[in-house]
Amino acid sequence: MTEVFAHRGSAQVVRENTVAAFAAAVALGADGIELDVHLTADGVVAVHHDAEVPGRGRISELTSTELPDWLPALPQALDACRPLRVNIEMKNELETWTARDDLLAAKVAELAVSREEVDALVVSSFSLRAIGAVRARAPRIATALLVEPTDSAAEALVTAHDHGHGALHPFFLAVDQALVDAAKAVGMAIRPWTVDDPGLIAALAEIGVDAVITNDVTAALEALGRS
Repeated sequence: MTEVFAHRGSAQVVRENTVAAFAAAVALGADGIELDVHLTADGVVAVHHDAEVPGRGRISELTSTELPDWLPALPQALDACRPLRVNIEMKNELETWTARDDLLAAKVAELAVSREEVDALVVSSFSLRAIGAVRARAPRIATALLVEPTDSAAEALVTAHDHGHGALHPFFLAVDQALVDAAKAVGMAIRPWTVDDPGLIAALAEIGVDAVITNDVTAALEALGRS
């Protein structure tokens, strides 16, 4: 069965990457939730897509007490996502690896292994080094390499597999039968992002993707005959 992951929670219903959005995704019947994390100045893993909070400043320069009430820390977000699977995407602010990136990986790994639902979590990033840092600290945690639309998904699949990661999260237009077959041949999952068109969702399910990451949970479930 192709699973449905709610992109940043049910962002079409309420503000994205919030407890309310995650609760809405659970209520709508999603199988999983995708969310994004950054590290605050005082070392808290905060759930937000962009590096900056409008009107507040960069998360990396704010303490957790300076964040708005609607912006959750990762433990609070994971509580709201239960009992669904959760894809934690680590955001790296700079192209070069920094000590803060390493600390974020360490914090995410530490938190993930402390959770009862650790086996339902997957940590992803566009940075191979970031997910490698998580896996080095906690091999039990599932990891996935995200692929930019301009990069080769087929080459990324080989790279991710060679580094021991269990899944590839490519841009949905890069996914075809050959990529899915190659992934299955080496025991890897394919979860394309971010696809909202019902016809494309159905087509991706037909070729065997493991999940779709979507902004529209209801439409995705209907496209898969699960409404």
